[in-house]
Amino acid sequence: MGDEGCWLLIEASDGKFYGTGGSWKRSGEWVGYRSLSGDDVSLDAALVAVQQWGAKYDVPTIWVQLAP
Repeated sequence: MGDEGCWLLIEASDGKFYGTGGSWKRSGEWVGYRSLSGDDVSLDAALVAVQQWGAKYDVPTIWVQLAP
């Protein structure tokens, strides 16, 4: 998923919005993302969190899955 192994995904489940992702630091080291429980409470909160992380690690696309 994503460009050169960079990805961010928000998945809806049981009224929560869980974020996961991965990217590469400029040093070449891989870094992973997992949302905090406070960011899972709404789609808006989840989007803010992944957008901030995505901007920091140059992830161009955020995938959102609202239904399984």
